[in-house]
Amino acid sequence: MKKTLRKVNEWKEEILTHKEIIFLSVFLLVLAVVINYNAGKYTSRVGSAIVNDFVLDNIAPVDLTFIFVYGWMLIVAALFAYPLFFKVHKIHEVISHFSLLIIVRSFFITLTHLKTPLDAIGVSFPGALSLLAFQNDLFFSGHTAVPFLGFLLFKGEKIRMFFLLGSIILAVTVLLMHQHYAIDVLSAYFITFGTYKMGKILFASMEKKR
Repeated sequence: MKKTLRKVNEWKEEILTHKEIIFLSVFLLVLAVVINYNAGKYTSRVGSAIVNDFVLDNIAPVDLTFIFVYGWMLIVAALFAYPLFFKVHKIHEVISHFSLLIIVRSFFITLTHLKTPLDAIGVSFPGALSLLAFQNDLFFSGHTAVPFLGFLLFKGEKIRMFFLLGSIILAVTVLLMHQHYAIDVLSAYFITFGTYKMGKILFASMEKKR
């Protein structure tokens, strides 16, 4: 009991110590959600072309909706829950990097006006999450990028292998469901790594100023 209380007090102390930067990271997250919503609405409206894809042209669509929806939700939940409960001193870092990735992706999807392949397996997210599900938001794949970001963020932690495996599984899933073109999936790894490095520089300078 004493050990539990000590851990709770340490958790509270960490939250209070980083409260300012946590607040800023949450603000950035809200901003990212707003930007993503508007970018998603735009792509749903302007998607104009369907192109051939060497990978998709050679595999038939496979319905993996459960993994696409609930695997994705599990990854996002784990990305925030792990630092919140076990590495609370990193929670602001995770939120900030996630938000930056979403903002960068929102910019990219507005530049490419390809339509989701016609034979893509249709999906729907439960509840309010359906408001953040859009059409033609292809380049680059968020299902691939977000778990890979988790892999980059948790160096030295066993959970990083969970995120790497999740990224591979979801990358294969979106291809088999024809929800993304192959370039969307492959580019996600390179862009996420670049965004992560950019975030390390940006957020480190913000913390120094604070």
